[in-house]
Amino acid sequence: MEIALVLLVIAAIVVSQSIKIVPQQHAWVVERLGKYDRTLSPGLTFVMPFIERVAYKHSLKEVPLDVPSQVCITKDNTQLQVDGIIYFQVTDPMRASYGSSNYVFAITQLAQTLLRSVIGKMELDRTFEERDQINGAVVSALDDAAANWGVKVLRYEIKDLTPPAEILRAMQAQITAEREKRALIAASEGRKQEQINIATGEREAFIARSEGQRQAEINNAQGQAAAIVAVAEATAQAIRQVAEAIQSPGGEQAVQLKVAEKAVEAYGQLAQKNNTMIVPGHMGEVAGLIGTAMALMKGGATPGPR
Repeated sequence: MEIALVLLVIAAIVVSQSIKIVPQQHAWVVERLGKYDRTLSPGLTFVMPFIERVAYKHSLKEVPLDVPSQVCITKDNTQLQVDGIIYFQVTDPMRASYGSSNYVFAITQLAQTLLRSVIGKMELDRTFEERDQINGAVVSALDDAAANWGVKVLRYEIKDLTPPAEILRAMQAQITAEREKRALIAASEGRKQEQINIATGEREAFIARSEGQRQAEINNAQGQAAAIVAVAEATAQAIRQVAEAIQSPGGEQAVQLKVAEKAVEAYGQLAQKNNTMIVPGHMGEVAGLIGTAMALMKGGATPGPR
């Protein structure tokens, strides 16, 4: 009875040692008699107790690994405190088991060494501007080296770049000066544009005034020309009417009468306005003019000289 119980216990231990359940996204490396035999995939598997054993267990998930902060020297001999993080993944469980005694430590040390080398080729200002280039260079070199360890380096990210306090103050002063410079340039550009706008406005206003003045002069000249034409046409019409009146019966006598009247009025006005007595050279002229006027009024002919 006791022997059966012992055999039952031994059988239970053997069964429990032979049945293995591998979780999802994991890989277990099995050794047979101390030598690599196979890699167990996720699910229910069996191993031979006392002959085979699970030597290594690896997670196939993406793993973030913090790279300790370190001091790097730039090309222009400036100290720079750098802190980063690596993302890697086990792609070959067998190599990850036997390629390196500690691939995590190896990746960390290699990342620090590569980072110092990459930053040492750059000046301080470029390290802030070209983080992507630094990350890409580190990932490329790490991935080549980690291939023998069964690990793939997915990416590297710089978390922080911290220069010394003196450099920070100098950078802040440089940034302040640059901003003041941009503000002065912007102000000068604004004044320049303002002067351009004022000059353009004055030029356009002068052009508009000259155009208005020119149009006003044209309109005035056209008005004067129209007035002259109208006066000339009216004068011509009046002359034509006078000529027609003279050609009509009694027209010539009317003209002679009008001339005599104007002559008498002229002598009369001269006598009233001037203290000097104006006398015609021949008194017969006045008598002749009066006689002519009277004869015309009576419908007779002009009398001859006496």
